[in-house]
Amino acid sequence: MATLYTHQSSNIAKTWALMTVFFLIIIALGWFLSVYMGNPMILWIAGGVSIVMNISAYWFSDKVAIASAAAHPAEGPEWLELNRIVENLAITAGLPKPRVYFINDPAPNAFATGRNPKNAAVAVTTGLIEKLNRSELEGVIAHELSHIGNRDILVMTVAVVLVGMVSMVADFFLRMSFHGGGDRDNKAGALLMVAGVIGVIVAPIAAQLLQLAVSRKREFLADASGALLTRYPEGLAGALEKISAYGEPMHRASHATAHMFIANPFGSAEAGRFISKLFATHPPVGERLAALRGVDTNA
Repeated sequence: MATLYTHQSSNIAKTWALMTVFFLIIIALGWFLSVYMGNPMILWIAGGVSIVMNISAYWFSDKVAIASAAAHPAEGPEWLELNRIVENLAITAGLPKPRVYFINDPAPNAFATGRNPKNAAVAVTTGLIEKLNRSELEGVIAHELSHIGNRDILVMTVAVVLVGMVSMVADFFLRMSFHGGGDRDNKAGALLMVAGVIGVIVAPIAAQLLQLAVSRKREFLADASGALLTRYPEGLAGALEKISAYGEPMHRASHATAHMFIANPFGSAEAGRFISKLFATHPPVGERLAALRGVDTNA
C-alpha cells in the first residue's frame, strides 16, 4: 500500500546518484576543454564548479525554486485558512508544518520544495485558492505533503539546480571551444573537437532526461498517498479536473521547475503536442484520475 514513506530511502539514494552523474558530466566536459585548449587549469575549474554546484543544489535549491516561481510568504489574516489546512494535514501526516507561500498567478497549480521535511515549503497559486473548494484544496495540499514525506522534494529540488547549471556550463564550454587553443589542423585534435562539441550539445539533453526520469511514477504515488491522507480521493480528483480544464500556462512557467508542480505549468495546449508529450514531466490527467478513483481508502 502506498504511504508517505513508501520510497523515502530510494529517493535519498536516487538523489546521491543524480548528484554523482551531474558531477561526472561536468568533469567530462572540463576534461575535454582542458585537452582541447591545452590548459589543465580548466579541468580543476570544472571540478571546483561541480563541487560547488552539488553543495548549492543540496543546501540552497529550495530558495532557488521559491525565487524562480516568484513565491511570497503566505502571512497575514487572508492566508489564515490556507495555513490552517496545511497545519492540520501536516499533523495528520506526522510531518512538521512546512513554510507556506503563494504565487500571484491565475493558473491553478502548486508545488513543494526543500531538502527534508524540516526545511520544506509548499507554494500555491492564487488561482488555485480561487478555483478550488476546501476538499479539493485539501487534496492538493495532501498531495504536496506526500512529496515531502516521501522525500520526492529532495530529488525534484536538487534536479532544478543541477539541470540549470549543467546547461549553463555546457553552453560556456561550447562557446570556449570556438575560441583559440588546440591545433585544429591536426586530425586527432579535430576529432576531439567534434566529440567535445557533441558532448556539450548532448549534456543539457541528458540532464533534462535525468530530470524527467524522476517525475512521472512519483506523481501517481503522491496522488495515492495524498488520497489516503485525506480519506477522500474525489477531492484531489476534482482538483486535477479543474486544474487541467484551465488550460492557460503560468506567467513564469519554466522547464527547469515544471516537474515540481502538481500539474503541467505550461497548460493543456502544450501538453497536447508530440514533442511536449515526449518530454512530459507529468502522466496524463486521465490516467491519474482513473488511478485516484480506484484508490481504496479503507485499506
